[in-house]
This record gives sequence, structure tokens and C-alpha cells, in this order.
Amino acid sequence: MIKSSQSRKQRKFLFNMPMHLRNHIMHVHLSKELRKKYNVRALRVIKGDTVKIIKGDKKGTTGKVVKVDLRKMMVYIDSLKVKNARGKEVYKGISPANLIITDLNINKYRADKLNVKSSGA
Repeated sequence: MIKSSQSRKQRKFLFNMPMHLRNHIMHVHLSKELRKKYNVRALRVIKGDTVKIIKGDKKGTTGKVVKVDLRKMMVYIDSLKVKNARGKEVYKGISPANLIITDLNINKYRADKLNVKSSGA
């Protein structure tokens, strides 16, 4: 991934990163209860997960994930809304590094992934 120690090259790589590598950045740590239950440290956040903000001025806020944007590398939560210049309420994006998953939205793909990871450990 990022091989340089120069900040400008690291930022350039993040902005021009291919989509298949952006998935790694969209992984979010699980809460302690979910870690014990599934024996997994982090999963990619998807729509429908319940997350809690652990860093920033909105620390402690929980909500459901409404949208995950891979291009901008942002997660949008239903409890974080701001008014735009036109007065319309829009969702505010937050970095996945500032989140923790408190409840999972289990779909077929994720159930298979959790079974493989928990049986392998």
C-alpha cells in the first residue's frame, strides 16, 4: 500500500486509491460484546449497521448507517444531520476511523464471512 514516508505522497495515494483497496479503509472495529461473540476484531461497515461515534465533537452519538460512500471514504448516520445552504437537512459524513459497530446487520455474505473467521480462529 503506502510505501513512502513523505506525507504528500501518502495523501496522494489516499486520494487516488483504487476501489478494491478502499474496502480496507472502510473496516470498523466491533464493540467488545460483538468481538467476544463473533471472535472478529473488525468488519467492513455496511448499510443497516448500528454504530457509535467514539471520537470528535459528536462523541457518544449512536445511529444506523444510512449510506457508505467508498469514493469519499465516508459513512452517513441517520442521527447526524446538518442544514445545507438551501435549508435542506442532509446527512453529515463521518470517517470510519471514528466509529465502532455496536449492532450488526447480518446478510448472507456477512454470515458466511463470520462463520469462516470464527471457525478458523
